[in-house]
Amino acid sequence: MNTFLQIHPKDNVLVALQDLPAGRQIEFNGTSIQLTHNVPAKHKFPFAPLHSGDPVLMYGVLVGKAVTDIAPGEPITVKNLQHDADAFHEKDASIQWQAPDVSKWKNKTFNGFHRSDGQVGTRNYWLVIPMVFCENRNVGVIKTAFEKGLGFAPPEVYNQQVNDLVSLYKSGDLDAIRDYKAAEADQASTRSTIFPNIDGVKFLIHEGGCGGTRQDSDTLCALLAGYIHHPNVAGATVLSLGCQHAQVSILQESLKKLNPDFSKPVLVYEQQTSGSEFNMLSNAIRDTFLALVEANKQERKPAPLSKITIGLECGGSDGFSGISANPAIGHTSDLLVALGGTTILSEFPELCGVEQELINRCEEKATADKFITIMRAYENQAQSVGSGFYMNPSPGNIKDGLITDAIKSAGAAKKGGTSPVRDVLDYTEYVTKPGLNLLCTPGNDVESTSAEVGSGANVVLFTTGLGTPTGNPIAPVVKLATNSRLAQRMPDIIDIDTGSIISGQKTIEQMGEDILDYVIRVASGEETTKAERLHQDDFIPWKRGVSL
Repeated sequence: MNTFLQIHPKDNVLVALQDLPAGRQIEFNGTSIQLTHNVPAKHKFPFAPLHSGDPVLMYGVLVGKAVTDIAPGEPITVKNLQHDADAFHEKDASIQWQAPDVSKWKNKTFNGFHRSDGQVGTRNYWLVIPMVFCENRNVGVIKTAFEKGLGFAPPEVYNQQVNDLVSLYKSGDLDAIRDYKAAEADQASTRSTIFPNIDGVKFLIHEGGCGGTRQDSDTLCALLAGYIHHPNVAGATVLSLGCQHAQVSILQESLKKLNPDFSKPVLVYEQQTSGSEFNMLSNAIRDTFLALVEANKQERKPAPLSKITIGLECGGSDGFSGISANPAIGHTSDLLVALGGTTILSEFPELCGVEQELINRCEEKATADKFITIMRAYENQAQSVGSGFYMNPSPGNIKDGLITDAIKSAGAAKKGGTSPVRDVLDYTEYVTKPGLNLLCTPGNDVESTSAEVGSGANVVLFTTGLGTPTGNPIAPVVKLATNSRLAQRMPDIIDIDTGSIISGQKTIEQMGEDILDYVIRVASGEETTKAERLHQDDFIPWKRGVSL
């Protein structure tokens, strides 16, 4: 196994692939370099002297500026490097994309749920949605009733643990409580014996719908409409208080914008006109049960791989993210695009410094111009509240080698592969063009994943170097570890270990192909992700405005 890596021939820093001790002599390009300090795995060090003000290059792009002199073999840290990135401008070049060989998958299909509008789902869910946070409690009542009544509830392993502790306490045996070790239960995904063709009833709890700007409530309605319109959803039950900004009529208008012939069942209940909470919930439960009877009649049937839409996401990134997992799913993206499928790359604050490459990859000038407009508006908005993209890296990112936002972004952008950019979408816009799409979202894991699914992703590939449990209520989220140590430490949340790229056992292309095969099995319902087994149903709408 190599101990260090130069990612791109233009780079003037090397990445440690394992912990390197101070005093270690390494050879690079015919030069001997002695490390001046310990360099932890994932961190960077220059192989030639850097002077204050010198640019630092990684992935072939500018990722920072030295603020002190940095000796060869000295670790790059927040004390000697600050964020810097190349400016971007209008599209000034085009790419000639060489699509990968996809003959292996040419005749492959997946088994999915075919919807009347031509979309194909990888799961078959029924949604229960509150229009405003005031209805969250009522949604919780329905959740308890349906999950327990239909067999979708997760195992009550922790309830049993408390019961055991209560019994020991009643017997007066405090020493036994101190020595108590809970038995780990099987977290296998639960299925209903009553409705075998339904993967679950899911609930989109949120804190919005009122109290903010009308733009926020309109945006929330657009996001909820994207979830109802989603191919993984058979229909929805909607609870409304009645007086909130996010009116049902706005939701209905958003659905018609997505599909003028929208025909899925949407059951609406308004508390302020229902007479009593009991009447509303009883009617909602009865009508939803009848709708489930109809939804259960849908069965999986073969569909072309072009009907798969993959969200490309990362969270808890580390210094290996841009070397292993991100480029691996980038190759998966290229493979799916070559097969006529669709992928979505989001997290716009994590595209800082690579904008020009993405601009030049846009097929149309209008698409590139839209990307420029959205990026500049987003950065200006961040600066207006005293922040900026340069503040994006988290403490965990920095600790594991992502010192500047440009370093983080250059690696994060690898998730998008090399294919042309077919379209640029603002938040809540739905994908309509096959190929690679750029979607404006924050870098926040759950906000971004929620948005990708709301824009049509029926599978999400989520890379993590530190360990992030993120899932989604309606789309399977495949978790990929950037390093084998994480995969071994947190096996309950990791589906795929891409650490074999770091060790040299597999190439990026080989891993990307393995990931596509896994996606096909997930899309067919043959595999359930760890997030699904843990009932990790994360959903956070992006609140762009202020509270009023």
